[in-house]
Amino acid sequence: MLGLGLLLGLVKQSFFMTVGSGIIWVVPIAIAIALGFAYYLITFVLKQDTGTKEMQKVSDVIYEGAIAFIKRQYSTIGVLAVVTAVVIGVLIAIFDKYIEVPGITPMQFGIQTAIAFLAGAILSSLSGVIAMWTAVKSNVRTASAAQQGVSKALTMALRGGAVSGFLVVALSLLGVWVFYELYGRMIGNMQSAPFLIVGLGFGASFVALFAQLGGGIYTKAADVGADLVGKVEQGIPEDDPRNPAVVADLVGDNVGDCAGRGADLFESTVAENIGAMILGAAVAKATGNDGWIIFPLVLRSFGIIASLVGVLMATMKDDKEDPMAALNRGFYISTGLSVLFLAMTSFLMLGPAWYYFFGAGLVGLANAVAFLLITQYYTERGYPPVRGIAEASKTGPATNIIAGLAVGFETTALPTIAISAALLSSYWLGSMASETLGVSASRAGMVGTAVATMGMLMTAAYILAMDTFGPIADNAGGIVEMSNAPESVRKGTDALDATGNTTKALTKGYAIGSAALAAFLLFSAYLDKASLVVHAKSIAAGMSVEVADAAARQMQVVDLGEIKVFVGAMMGAMLVFLFTSLAIKAVGRAAEGMIQEVRRQFKENPGIMKGTSKPDYAKAVDISTKAALNEMILPGALAVCMPILVGIVLGASAAAGMLMVGTIAGIMVALLMNNGGGAWDNAKKSIEAGMLKDAKGNALKKGSDAHAAAVVGDTVGDPFKDTAGPSLHVLIKLLATITLVLAPLFI
Repeated sequence: MLGLGLLLGLVKQSFFMTVGSGIIWVVPIAIAIALGFAYYLITFVLKQDTGTKEMQKVSDVIYEGAIAFIKRQYSTIGVLAVVTAVVIGVLIAIFDKYIEVPGITPMQFGIQTAIAFLAGAILSSLSGVIAMWTAVKSNVRTASAAQQGVSKALTMALRGGAVSGFLVVALSLLGVWVFYELYGRMIGNMQSAPFLIVGLGFGASFVALFAQLGGGIYTKAADVGADLVGKVEQGIPEDDPRNPAVVADLVGDNVGDCAGRGADLFESTVAENIGAMILGAAVAKATGNDGWIIFPLVLRSFGIIASLVGVLMATMKDDKEDPMAALNRGFYISTGLSVLFLAMTSFLMLGPAWYYFFGAGLVGLANAVAFLLITQYYTERGYPPVRGIAEASKTGPATNIIAGLAVGFETTALPTIAISAALLSSYWLGSMASETLGVSASRAGMVGTAVATMGMLMTAAYILAMDTFGPIADNAGGIVEMSNAPESVRKGTDALDATGNTTKALTKGYAIGSAALAAFLLFSAYLDKASLVVHAKSIAAGMSVEVADAAARQMQVVDLGEIKVFVGAMMGAMLVFLFTSLAIKAVGRAAEGMIQEVRRQFKENPGIMKGTSKPDYAKAVDISTKAALNEMILPGALAVCMPILVGIVLGASAAAGMLMVGTIAGIMVALLMNNGGGAWDNAKKSIEAGMLKDAKGNALKKGSDAHAAAVVGDTVGDPFKDTAGPSLHVLIKLLATITLVLAPLFI
């Protein structure tokens, strides 16, 4: 009996190892499915009616403005990316002489990293352009569909958003898979390959930061100018065609919320995927099962299929149903299918301890649901936080701003508890498998947190579809308003716009939640890289293997009591606040120019308000474009240069302190910015929907003092939620990828 049991155990272990290393074929199939589904969706969208001639004219103007900005923005980013790639390649070739990657010279490593950086930059740029192009092609068709009811308009907007969602996810998966296979086979060592493709994540983060900053500055400069002069000073409705800034505002929705967010989520999935693969490489070495390395790729592949089903099922039962209910239904279907795929993938790939990591993946999925529920509570207009801000508007802008800031600060609590619970539980689950895997409890625990992050990312395609749904719905409402469509149509697009505000807030919450989970795995990946370099340098200096091992273990410990580490940590926290300040100031300066231009046009051309002459939309678009391109450079350069300077001047441990504390501070400030801004926005919209009553029970709508106060609060929240907050998501990942790539320079 004992012999039979041993034989069955060996067969079982062999089965797990064979399937674990051979299931990589799922990845290219999933990429093909995602690309095919995106093609089906865009074909479906482009076949739909483009509405009246007036709608088409407005849409064409938006398209032209968006394309013009994207060309100028990515030309600037492209030059910066090429210069940075060359600098990174040269630095690695000179200084990275001790990295323990068999079969590669420093020169080859430098060239490969530079190529990966450029590939990440190109794919990130492509993701942003695809997201923007899809949105501007979908907005007029959504406006046209709204004439037939809210249900059809929702389907149109979500399917338009899903095009970018699936293409972005497919491109991120394609980039990581191709470079892993290419570089791994080039050196004949698949377990070392994840260390060679970190440049891909750095390039993606680099482009995403500038794309998010530039797009966010553009859209908020236009939005603030349009709101303060149009709504408050002139008393005209949102998206009124008489407002000179309205076209720039609609263009901004695409270049900020679509192009910026597409690049943002592309770099998120790439960076977090690579971090998980680096941690999995150590387990693969201990178990002989390369399935630990490719597990993140396979899991995300099945997540594409789950998201696909969710998008197809996210339809309204009738025009009376809450649009958010339909979108939530699609998300929960995607999540349910993800649970099944997670169980199957874990069983097939991870060997006898699979159930521990299945549990860790469940923690990640549960964290995604928790973040969406928490964000929905703080930003949807039916819940107490938003109602409280609206109520505070009765007594003026000051109390509105006080209430909004209080809500923003409060929103850091529940997400932090959710992140902490997820990290602790996934780490504990992973550590329980340490004996089975033959690795330390800390190593297995870190892999558990990586699997939790991958679990959370399984529904990324559906989440990005919901995110792009927001600006498409917003644009559709603007097109309906500017084309003088019937009031009944505008009511339908208003309902979608309010839902879109919530989905954009939910997606930002999801993005920062996944970034928070990934922070630990990326921090651990950095320590792994630094330990390898220390070990190799120790051996090269003539030390014994035992001494080198001890030095490498010491690198895994970051002591905040050490003065350099403490200073590095303070620099990380300071970077977050200074970066946020620069981003918000940039919006303020850009908005000043827009406000002056809108006021000038109203003053010099009285026919605009009378409706007898048209405003100069092109001038406003040009102001936003120039301001965005000029203002994005300083905060972007600060984010790239500071971690490099800290690492070179103060050393690898100080860089680790900066990474750790900077990430924590970034998470807190991003939560404040994203949720506070979203709550301010929906407080304004709740008043516009007649949900706020005075003492006599009369609705306080547009034109009331309460509404004017809410517009001011929303204006304060605009750079919070659409510029600084989303840019902080990228900053967190950028800190990790920079330190990962340049770790040898810091030691």
